[in-house]
Amino acid sequence: MQDHKPQGRLVIQIVAMPADTNANGDIFGGWLVSHMDMGAGIAGRRRARSRVVTAAIDSLIFIKPVSVGDTVCCYADVLKVGRTSMQIKMEAWIIACAEEKISKAAEGIFTFVAIDGHGKPHPVER
Repeated sequence: MQDHKPQGRLVIQIVAMPADTNANGDIFGGWLVSHMDMGAGIAGRRRARSRVVTAAIDSLIFIKPVSVGDTVCCYADVLKVGRTSMQIKMEAWIIACAEEKISKAAEGIFTFVAIDGHGKPHPVER
């Protein structure tokens, strides 16, 4: 079931460009995943107040293709905080260049780990 409005905090907004297309002329899925991952990293860094790294993409569903010229808006919601890790729900919504209607393009759950200056896991809550 598709939500009717984004959940979470807006962390990234970017316009999809022609160089980001796949062989079908749609925006390459990996481009969208990379922006969702970056947005989850921003939310994780903000929550842990430290560096964070992607540990896993636990689920990812593509709902609607992204077209050239669409504005992609990535929303993050920290769902769960463990000792050193966080689960972050990401939603990618698009605003078509010819419309102002927003629709969901993808959603997923990303797991991030808080790390210290030496790259070792440390508690999120310090």
